Amino acid sequence: MRDLTALPDLKLALVQTAPVWQDPAANHAHFARLLAQAEGADLVILPEMFSTGFSMDAAALAEAEDGPSRAWLLAQAARLNAVVVGSVITRAFDGSYRNRLYWARPDGSCAHYDKRHLFRMAGEHEHYAPGEERVLLELKGWHVRPLVCYDLRFPVWSRDPHDTDLLLYVASWPAARRNAWNRLLPARGIENLCFVAAVNRIGADGNGYPHAGDSQVLDFHGEPLQMPGEAEGVFHVTLSAEALAKYRTRFPAWRDADTFELRSRED
Repeated sequence: MRDLTALPDLKLALVQTAPVWQDPAANHAHFARLLAQAEGADLVILPEMFSTGFSMDAAALAEAEDGPSRAWLLAQAARLNAVVVGSVITRAFDGSYRNRLYWARPDGSCAHYDKRHLFRMAGEHEHYAPGEERVLLELKGWHVRPLVCYDLRFPVWSRDPHDTDLLLYVASWPAARRNAWNRLLPARGIENLCFVAAVNRIGADGNGYPHAGDSQVLDFHGEPLQMPGEAEGVFHVTLSAEALAKYRTRFPAWRDADTFELRSRED
């Protein structure tokens, strides 16, 4: 287990709002206005498919890997001097469509994670290709594992009690299943001995499905540090590396975790 005692605190800003349906330009303008309230954060988190809403019209809406939404995220990261995260409908170099989370850094570099678990009840698996790899990213010494929405239901994909300090979920999780969202998120923090940050949208999407928000930041006990409910806005919270280090030393359940190897499934 890494020594976290020398790490600085990590400042998060959660952006909870209703994206404009299938209108990237309108969403870029809308989120830019909100991000004025995110100054001072190290990590700014937007919801899943923030530029379009959760749409299955990948052929019409997909952007190239160097498309305008990725460029917009990088511009916001430079403006705020922070990492800015959100997922975008992307056409990969191999021609497949991906629900791709971009990790835009203020220095102009950008990492990404492709959503692994595609929500078949909405037909997502018929329009998008699943990601093949888990990703672990570093910010100010913190290890952050980004995931997208439906990934939350599959604990093995999130599992890493040894090296992940923050599990990060971006989502478009409907209000009809908010009970699962609010129960699974604390479980992920408890079982992985880490912080959890999750950003969901609010409002009805273009298909009429309502979303209740319930964005939240939880500690390693699964206890809330920030829970804006259904409110729109930018919500700040600071994570303590010292508190996380002390808890892992006092309660080293990670030492008894099962070992396993992940393999790509047949799709």
